[in-house]
Amino acid sequence: MLPELRTNPKRRYLFPLLSAVLLLSGCQSLQPVSIEQAPAPTAPATDAVAIHRFPLPADQNLIGGLASLQSRHHDTLSDIARHYGLGYTEISLANPQLDAWNLQDGDTVLLPMSFIVPEAPRKGIVLNLANMRLFYYPLKHHNRVETYPVGIGRDGWNTPVGLTEIISKRKDPVWSVPESIQREHEALGDPLPKVVKAGPDNPLGAYALPLGINGYLIHGTNKPYGIGMQVSHGCVQLYPEDIAALFEQVKIGTPVRIVHQPYLIAWKDGALYLEAHPPLEKWAKSTANLQQDVKEKLRGQALVYQTPVDWNKVEQVLQRSDGVPTPVTVGSPDAAALLTDATHLNHPERFFAQPEINDIGDNDWALKASGFETETEAQKFAAMLNHQGPPIPARKVFIDGSYQVVAGPFKSKQAAKRASKRIKENFDIQASTVAPKPTLNN
Repeated sequence: MLPELRTNPKRRYLFPLLSAVLLLSGCQSLQPVSIEQAPAPTAPATDAVAIHRFPLPADQNLIGGLASLQSRHHDTLSDIARHYGLGYTEISLANPQLDAWNLQDGDTVLLPMSFIVPEAPRKGIVLNLANMRLFYYPLKHHNRVETYPVGIGRDGWNTPVGLTEIISKRKDPVWSVPESIQREHEALGDPLPKVVKAGPDNPLGAYALPLGINGYLIHGTNKPYGIGMQVSHGCVQLYPEDIAALFEQVKIGTPVRIVHQPYLIAWKDGALYLEAHPPLEKWAKSTANLQQDVKEKLRGQALVYQTPVDWNKVEQVLQRSDGVPTPVTVGSPDAAALLTDATHLNHPERFFAQPEINDIGDNDWALKASGFETETEAQKFAAMLNHQGPPIPARKVFIDGSYQVVAGPFKSKQAAKRASKRIKENFDIQASTVAPKPTLNN
């Protein structure tokens, strides 16, 4: 779970942090099998792992495999997730025992890179809202699937379910801001222009695929750390690198089927598998019925394959709802054994698109936030600022006997003030402005 900064109980975490809290707070009552219950992998580590593209024979619906990584001090789950093609929620649910924003040397991070494809025709794009993941079936490759994590509509702006299609393709799209979104931002004291041109401030990113449902698109984002969360006004967002890959392949007229399937089953290597996710809030009241439905499907599959089901394991998987496909056939490996057998990956020298924090020069402006009781709290807050959209470069420092967070560099007083305003709006923390050293010496 995301930490609370105890120095101010009213502090709140908005984008992208509030969305993570809303999605994950309901998991506190679960009793997930911690990766710490399994010994660290003993097999040699590797650099090679399939991330987006997987073979998919006609008689299979389980793809990929679990992997694990030994973290280094101050890694974050967000950086690891993006590097390995995962969203924030799915990596957080799979690692409930870890501090998402302050990993330590030697923490074992489970990478849930195994997926059961949705129950839907294998044609075009299938989007499963429940696990916030898009599946693309290339027209010319019948035995292959590509999959990408997505950000979707938050509660009150839900992404609709149903069948539609891609009706156009736009590179460097211009965003005409809907009146409803303009009103929302005006109420927050953050008015938007009626039209946002292409560029780094455009929330559509560099590519957009408008759908046949009026006002809805599949597009990129200028806030990539919201991928894998409910953060949008209903549109479907992908990491910038993922939408670029998808944009090149899909054609106008490609069907897009949007479903909500939190419970999925598969048969592979002589075992039935169950993958469970927390239903989205819109469907939360139907959780019991959805779970009963998947149990009935398991009973049917058990008869087809003449295999007994371990119903205690089924209940454990449903209770955890951590998104990890788990065998539930009698005598199949338990969750701890799956973690032990996960492919162990070498730690990369640097994660893809990991924030780079430049030094603050004598001519740069900066911001200072103080009042943190511990080094850990200051480190977490700095990590959160670095993963805002767009990032606010920050680092923890020890000054005057206490840990503080210094943000910057900023090239002007106006830029520093804009960042200070964002920090106040998003975290309810007042950051003071620090002028360039030449100014201080005058």
